Amino acid sequence: MTEKTVHAVQDEYPEDFAWCYGCGRMNENGHHFRTGWKGDKTITTYRPKAEHTAIPGFVYGGLIASLIDCHGTGSASLALHRENGHEPGAGVEPPRFVTGSLHVDFMKPTPQDVPLNAIGTIEKVHPKKWKVHTEVFADGKICAKGEVIAVVMPDTFAKK
Repeated sequence: MTEKTVHAVQDEYPEDFAWCYGCGRMNENGHHFRTGWKGDKTITTYRPKAEHTAIPGFVYGGLIASLIDCHGTGSASLALHRENGHEPGAGVEPPRFVTGSLHVDFMKPTPQDVPLNAIGTIEKVHPKKWKVHTEVFADGKICAKGEVIAVVMPDTFAKK
């Protein structure tokens, strides 16, 4: 299963807040994870690069953790954006989230040369806090599971 996200929430983040190494489009050295809707779930698809090797043929676990992290905050942004009556691609700036906590369980080694699909299920736990359950698949087989508690980005993160 390989997906291409047409309208990713990260495409809507303002330039000042689009520098994340995982999902920031302004960071030329970053991963450029892109998160969108797939029905009532969220999806981020990413093909690991050669430099993401743990041992030959398998992906470094830190990349998987980064994918789950950014997928979680992006998914929370999508959910609150939708709750506010908006969708990516409509030209309305979505809310930004930061990671409150990240938990990752590695289920099996992740093969290197295939696209990874992070699929998220979102649970609202507070108006400013969302829990995102993510499963990462390679060739249709689950490789990792994770949970992110995503918190609305504090105003103190804004440049003054």
